[in-house]
Amino acid sequence: MTVLTTIINYLTALDKGDIEAAFSAFAEEVKWHQPGNNKFSGMKIGAGQIGEMIGQMMTDTQGSFALTPNGNLMVNGNLVACPVRFSGKKADGSQMDMTGIDLFEVVDGKIQTVWLFSDDQTAEDAFWGN
Repeated sequence: MTVLTTIINYLTALDKGDIEAAFSAFAEEVKWHQPGNNKFSGMKIGAGQIGEMIGQMMTDTQGSFALTPNGNLMVNGNLVACPVRFSGKKADGSQMDMTGIDLFEVVDGKIQTVWLFSDDQTAEDAFWGN
């Protein structure tokens, strides 16, 4: 399986809401680098910690949090950059809608490391809070 195929399969599963299939693309000790200075920021290790974070994001946004690819996937060796658009709305009416880049490191057909970059980190930090 190519690095590109690994990421396409991951994104396709996410799009279908098949979290189990999406997370099967992760290496056992996958490292997820969540940017910024908010309650979700920092490194998560393993699918369990990543799933817990995403679940809390969904709770905070009453299930409205969404992430979709927003451009062509770009491959450089075992790295894949994916332009994304992500959004959510909280019960208090606050909203977030911005672009970013998700950068994946793939080794032996598994996602080893994920780095996220947000277009407006200050706004994202304000949205999620501490």
